[in-house]
Amino acid sequence: MGMELLNQIKDKARLKNKIIVLPESHDERVLKAAEILTNEKICKVVTLGNHDKVKSDAQKLGVDLTGVEVIDHLTHPKFDEFSNIYFELRKKKGMTPEQAKETMKRDLFFAAMMLREGLVDGSVAGSFASTADVMKAGIQIVGMPEGISIVSSFFLMIFKERTFSFADCAVVPNPNAEQLADIAISTADNHKKLTGEEPFVAMLSFSTKGSATHELVDKVIKATELVKSKRPDLQVDGELQFDAAIIESIGKRKAPNSNVAGKANVLIFPDLNAGNIGYKIAERLGGAQAVGPMVQGLRKPFFDLSRGCSVDDIVNTTAINVLMG
Repeated sequence: MGMELLNQIKDKARLKNKIIVLPESHDERVLKAAEILTNEKICKVVTLGNHDKVKSDAQKLGVDLTGVEVIDHLTHPKFDEFSNIYFELRKKKGMTPEQAKETMKRDLFFAAMMLREGLVDGSVAGSFASTADVMKAGIQIVGMPEGISIVSSFFLMIFKERTFSFADCAVVPNPNAEQLADIAISTADNHKKLTGEEPFVAMLSFSTKGSATHELVDKVIKATELVKSKRPDLQVDGELQFDAAIIESIGKRKAPNSNVAGKANVLIFPDLNAGNIGYKIAERLGGAQAVGPMVQGLRKPFFDLSRGCSVDDIVNTTAINVLMG
């Protein structure tokens, strides 16, 4: 499945003909990714920054930005309008028009406004900006749809034989049962969008079906019930230990009546400690390719990159961003 899946995702992305903004033109990885995305026709790329500076940066790097649209957001005709929309959104929280203007000068926030107002179809940033800032821009400007209580994230974990979605490994430190249920629902739907597989959702814990009793386990049991009532169409079970979730013989033994145990492909971790440690073990010791994190739960695809990301990470994440729109 591995690389094949990423190639399939890129092929699907090409057909969609979307415009994606990669705001951080001052990061050389972004310029290199913009060139690849454009050459491979994965999407049309917009980047933000001063034309002359971007051009000279690209020349120094030997990057050809033909076909990439460079927008100087500071002189953009919509700059004042965007500042004003942002002010209106935030004035109840004490924001002044001057502060709104200052914030719009930041490429990340301008990109969020472009997405909100439909000038672009998606945004991928965060190779430079912090996750906290990316989330702030996403939640304040792009906003959340009805019925979802939490903005979260997931990783596509690609192994040679199988692909999993892990969540939440990057955003929500300690979700309550309701939030954990929404994380599971968002991740299941996105797993299907990207892989085409039916999602089998395991709500992970250190206990399988009452093998341990603890309030940490209770949260997972409650979240499982909430997913079942909100989305009876989904295959979901919990609480399950990791081995019972993914290894058939153990699943059969520990949870004989489960329709998920042993064949889970969507793994929902109880908190960020477990999720972040879990995906890094899978990547560093298990040899999985970790693609993400992909932010989910916003109205439109506004993604956060990890600051240690490679050029390939930006390309892959952008292709996924196209499909999430």
